[in-house]
Amino acid sequence: MADAHGRRRRVVLPWPVRLRLCALEAAIDVTQRRDGSVNRFLFSLFDRRTPADDRPDTIGVSSTDITVDASRGLWARVFTPPVAEHSSSPTPRPVIVYFHGGGFQLFSAATRTYDTLCRTLSGVVGAVVVSVNYRLAPEHRFPAAYDDGEAVLRYLATTCLPDHVVPVDISTCFIAGDSAGGNIAHHVAQRWTATTPPSDNTVHLAGVILVQPCFSGEERTKAERALDGVAPVLNIRRSDLSWKAFLPEGADRNHPAAHVTGDDALSEVFPPAMVVVGGLDPLQDWDRRYASMLRLKGKPVRVVEFPEAIHAFYFFPELADDSRKLVDEIRAFVEESITSKQSYA
Repeated sequence: MADAHGRRRRVVLPWPVRLRLCALEAAIDVTQRRDGSVNRFLFSLFDRRTPADDRPDTIGVSSTDITVDASRGLWARVFTPPVAEHSSSPTPRPVIVYFHGGGFQLFSAATRTYDTLCRTLSGVVGAVVVSVNYRLAPEHRFPAAYDDGEAVLRYLATTCLPDHVVPVDISTCFIAGDSAGGNIAHHVAQRWTATTPPSDNTVHLAGVILVQPCFSGEERTKAERALDGVAPVLNIRRSDLSWKAFLPEGADRNHPAAHVTGDDALSEVFPPAMVVVGGLDPLQDWDRRYASMLRLKGKPVRVVEFPEAIHAFYFFPELADDSRKLVDEIRAFVEESITSKQSYA
């Protein structure tokens, strides 16, 4: 492996992770066509999905699927944390609206990995997690995923969640996502805080949580060059194909959807942010620039570094230590965002 400074380094991954990586990378490469389209039938053979289950699991979390907008096929999976026994009036819980990764093209809210991650978040953080099954590119290019994210927030503002969901506090809402979902989370938060008058905003964003978010530009960063062909999961070719599928036809990676680390306007009330950076992730330079941009604009931001983390490390059960730390960091961020207005260094 090589780090962001071009120094070679050896990274030891458990053999089950290496096997899973081979399967994941093969599934992406076989199904992701050069024109940006996806062979969805082939990918469905790899994409293991799990149904919602309204029965509490071993940690007390249940799940149910809700229709947000049938006309566009937009739905979400809602995870409900355990409620204390004999509680006649449970305390309203914060809400985490989650956007899954997959290069804007792959996976869903029902993908087993994301079902497990959101279920764990709900149980550990004690929040109601709304995992958004947004429309995928290239069938639905920019700005469809952002539109779907806004639609979910409007749904929360106007429609009650299912009866068996614990009471929620939509004035304490967090937007979260990983990889491409982190990009979507940023843009949905930016749109919501820039266009919704505070007096009319029943859904108040208390924070954004971006896990290895997918930002880009025409420039090739030092980390992208050093880790290309060396780091697993994400490389320049796969990344470029994803942007080709998502961005408007003819747009390059300096399009505002991808390149958000420049001098573009940021909402005055953009919420505090947590940015997770992987030391073996080609996106790390863009993620650090994003955090620096927020700081320069006076926005509270906490950067959480995982020095040995590959892109999408939370996909692999064998990397449980980092996955547990990730969930614990999210819990701490949520708790501090609720109880404090202090800036994060």
